[in-house]
Amino acid sequence: MKIIFHEDYCKQYSSDPAAAPGRIEAILRELKGYDFVEPQPASEDDIELVHSRAHIRYVKEMPEIYRIALLAAGGAIKASEIALGGEPAFGLIRPPGHHASRDSCWGFCYFNNIAVSIERLRVLGRIRRAVIVDIDLHYGDGTANIFAETPEIIYHHVALGDGESFLSDLAGFLNSIKECDMIAVSAGFDRHKEDWGGMLETDDYKRAAELIREFSEAKCTGRRYAVLEGGYNHEVLGRNVRAFIEGFG
Repeated sequence: MKIIFHEDYCKQYSSDPAAAPGRIEAILRELKGYDFVEPQPASEDDIELVHSRAHIRYVKEMPEIYRIALLAAGGAIKASEIALGGEPAFGLIRPPGHHASRDSCWGFCYFNNIAVSIERLRVLGRIRRAVIVDIDLHYGDGTANIFAETPEIIYHHVALGDGESFLSDLAGFLNSIKECDMIAVSAGFDRHKEDWGGMLETDDYKRAAELIREFSEAKCTGRRYAVLEGGYNHEVLGRNVRAFIEGFG
């Protein structure tokens, strides 16, 4: 199990909750002993796979955000490459990305990290079909929009509800998939009972990750990776991420 991380992810690049000081550090404290890998920034050609040039110019007008957003997308790319080789990976990255569409963004997102990484593998011919599971509190409208006309990429936002309904919806969706070459997870942790959503226990994240791991081993030779999206209560965020990673790896 590899953790994709760069020390620049700890830097405060804006005033929004995803960039809050201490957020990434709260996760790092819980992940001692794991194997960390440093990514390179994504290229502009990578970003153009899912975003318009006009949108890229818009983000470029905020130079520090542009720099860190390229690095976040690069972290997702690195995670996808490791997963393609058969080892699970978790992108401990920020800014998040699932609210970034082709021509717009909101919700603390700038470039759609998971979409960039999946589409890159697809256009390079390294995968044909992929599944993206989103466990964040919020629907990843950007990811859904980007792949709306790409039937080879299936996006699913797990239904809102308590742990039982959350896990039931996830299991039902995974059981409906007949074949794929990769499963990727938009791993948001803001559904937790002590975070914005007030719905899930920490163990629900571990069980969700176990279901995804079992699916990947049965349907796509173990190819799986996840990237960080939401999760804002620093008191519980690290434990939730660790629980997910324990189930995922």
